[in-house]
Amino acid sequence: MSSLKLNPYQVLVLGFLMLILTGAVLLSTPWAVKDGGIDWLTALFTATSAVCVTGLVVVDTQTHWSMFGQIVIIILIQIGGLGIMSFTTFFALLLGKKIQLKQRILMQQALNKSSIEGVVNIFRHLLVFTFVFEAIGAAILAVHWVPSLGLPKALWYGVFHSISAFNNAGFDLFGNFSSLTYYANDFITNIVISSLIIAGGLGFIVLYELYSFKRTRRLSVYSKLVLLTTGALIFSGTVLIAVSEYNHALSQLTPAGKVIASYFQAVTPRTAGFNTIDLNSLYLSTQLLIVFLMFVGGSPGSTAGGIKTTTFIMLWLVIYNNLRGKRNIELFRRSVETEDVYRALSIALLSLFFILMMTFLLSFCQQADLMKIMFEVVSALGTVGLTLGLTPDLTDWGQILIIITMFVGRLGPLTIGFAFIYQKKKPDMKYPSTRIMVG
Repeated sequence: MSSLKLNPYQVLVLGFLMLILTGAVLLSTPWAVKDGGIDWLTALFTATSAVCVTGLVVVDTQTHWSMFGQIVIIILIQIGGLGIMSFTTFFALLLGKKIQLKQRILMQQALNKSSIEGVVNIFRHLLVFTFVFEAIGAAILAVHWVPSLGLPKALWYGVFHSISAFNNAGFDLFGNFSSLTYYANDFITNIVISSLIIAGGLGFIVLYELYSFKRTRRLSVYSKLVLLTTGALIFSGTVLIAVSEYNHALSQLTPAGKVIASYFQAVTPRTAGFNTIDLNSLYLSTQLLIVFLMFVGGSPGSTAGGIKTTTFIMLWLVIYNNLRGKRNIELFRRSVETEDVYRALSIALLSLFFILMMTFLLSFCQQADLMKIMFEVVSALGTVGLTLGLTPDLTDWGQILIIITMFVGRLGPLTIGFAFIYQKKKPDMKYPSTRIMVG
């Protein structure tokens, strides 16, 4: 890649493409499936969904894929969730190699960080945090599931679902596209899975600052914003789902189960893809709420997708400041760079345009309700993995469109755009000002 003189964005795009194609080849081998023939498009769709940590599947993971196929899927999830640069750095550090400037710039882009300062140290802790969180989650789930699944199966299910949850992937092994509906009333399963989802969705910079808080006694403006926004979205989502579905979709659960299910369903759209209640049984208003949560997603530099929490808050701050007649956006007594504001607006507008375009195109390929189509597109772009049942019925062209949507969602529309039109900064030249009537 270095001989091709690619910019960092092109390296990330090609790296993910190569990983997806490698996964598709492995999943199209006879050893990857239990029964039936090998379908290249199914293998490509599953590999894309795993690498892009989405969780949308056209075939049931437990019944279709063999143990080899499931191992390939979970490895793709781990590499795709942490990012290719994480594993490149991991092996470079193991071999004692020095991380060059080009690699540091790629790591900066992978983390969506504003500078390369301390990026190698963050990557070291990123790997440690990941393996520690996943190991603890796997151990708790395995012990909890032993009585119902048996020791060997519980161990494998614990490892698989812990990695899938931390990387916000949403793949499960419980069969028949059921996700975690068997555990709607199970407190331990819900808390462990949701905690892994939240940890993976906060972003590694936030986790690193929380880990260092005892020593530094400070959090950056970015981390404060992420924590406050995440808490507000989870709390408001839990309350709204509980209130609207208490005597409807949640009616068969115990009072405690209703609270747990509401909380879990508020966490998982950002952006894990597990569900403990049937999404088709929800009111249309609740489904729209989930679409909104999927669109927002997690936080930058995390395993989650969506436009990200900071982008969402930035949009509201632009509106709020405009109504107040203020030019500068301020957070915690700090002014936000204009470049970051433009970036947030670009991400949101590109994402909205892409959703409208893909919903329009998918409606040509699928004879389905518009809500199901839009839900599917937003879920794919947000790398969530929730569905209203459309995924298994996707036509070949429908699968191709969702594959493209998942890929764009994992890398981000802005990264894809930069890969095609990015140019080195040139000296700024300002023309005479003019005014444009808007509104």
